[in-house]
Amino acid sequence: MRRRDFFRTTGMGAALVLAGGVLSSAFAEDDAKKGTLRPAGEQPNIVLIMADDLGYQYIGCNGSTTHKTPVLDKLAETGTRFEYCFSQPICTPSRVQIMTGIYNVRNYVRFGLLPRNETTFGHLLKRAGYATCVVGKWQLGREKDSPKHFGFDESCLWQHTRRPGRYANPGLEINGEETSPEETRGKYGPDIVTDYACEFMEKNKDKPFLVYYPMILTHAPYDPTPDSPGWNPTGTGPKGKRLKVGGNNFSDMITYMDKVIGKLVAKLDELALRENTLVLFTTDNGTGGKGKGQMNDHGTREPFITNCPGTIPAGRVNRDLIDFSDFLPTLCEAAGAEVPEALDIDGRSFLPQLKGEQGDPRDWIYCWYSRNGGTGASFARGHKYRLYSSGKFEDVTDGFQPKAIDTPTVKEGEAADALAMLKGVLDRYDPLRAKALASFGQREKMAKKPNASK
Repeated sequence: MRRRDFFRTTGMGAALVLAGGVLSSAFAEDDAKKGTLRPAGEQPNIVLIMADDLGYQYIGCNGSTTHKTPVLDKLAETGTRFEYCFSQPICTPSRVQIMTGIYNVRNYVRFGLLPRNETTFGHLLKRAGYATCVVGKWQLGREKDSPKHFGFDESCLWQHTRRPGRYANPGLEINGEETSPEETRGKYGPDIVTDYACEFMEKNKDKPFLVYYPMILTHAPYDPTPDSPGWNPTGTGPKGKRLKVGGNNFSDMITYMDKVIGKLVAKLDELALRENTLVLFTTDNGTGGKGKGQMNDHGTREPFITNCPGTIPAGRVNRDLIDFSDFLPTLCEAAGAEVPEALDIDGRSFLPQLKGEQGDPRDWIYCWYSRNGGTGASFARGHKYRLYSSGKFEDVTDGFQPKAIDTPTVKEGEAADALAMLKGVLDRYDPLRAKALASFGQREKMAKKPNASK
């Protein structure tokens, strides 16, 4: 049986429990080889790509006419594009949620940290027999063993044990070891980590693998790419400081992001693995200004493109609600990896929708956000309405231009039903923050802890 038949077989899937609580401790290393629910020959490869600080509107297939993304546009044309995928408003919160399947209200501590007692999709797929690799941007803990601790066999990362430049002449950590300025001089960070992912796929082509690629691009500073007129690969600065060349190169960075994704796809083609590989692309939050850090569609509604030739239907657009907590159970169901009930996750699998089936679509998504882990704000959102914890109620039929609704005037009908449903979601999840803080046992310590920069 070819691996792509994983979509056609019946597996036990993921155990989904939507309840309060705090995550149990991670799997022990000696348990990592047990737990697969599906024979290895039926397990797909998985490549999950998450760009940094790139809003929905900057992708060609989402309507952009000013930025070129031919690779992503082709993946959407030959795969399925989702229009309503929701992240958290900034970097670390999105990383914590997508990797654990749990809403931030329950397990987010502070910026730049994934608590070491958390269980990730890296753990669960490794336990199901996958070779696992993470490349790109880490920002989840500076311990040397942090990526391996969270379930990744190999890693090539920026912002792991330190935070030097990320683009020209980058400072990276490869499997926890810091690169020297001599090793990366004249090179471009996104190229190095992408090449590492390609080498990992080639090395593990005969077994199921997971490549998780939280990208370095397209986060500021908006420096020249190797394809930009201002690129100067010989420039160096003291102690590996990033090359400083003037100009706004954001559009070039988007195109280069698309180019390195193309390199991954080409490698899968070269290895004859495309039909056995689930390729997912999304972004962690919106871009600058009215996007990044904002609890609106500019900040939280992200592009989401899926591709697996012969399995994911081509040329489809799906309007189901997806949020970042849903990725863990989806990857696990595809891989035949069990999600233990003790993890008490908040996500639900959208694997059926990837196959072109109806599945079990969400009626709502929930977002709780606090950059530094203190007092947060939240909202619950459906397709047409959004309710904030502040009481603000909006019609989000056009989510990028919402219309405020005066709640005292909402007496009956569709809006009243939506208001009641969304209020029920907030009433269910918002109180869990106090319980989570009590479990952390460090509210005051958290408040005094120095913040990492964005």
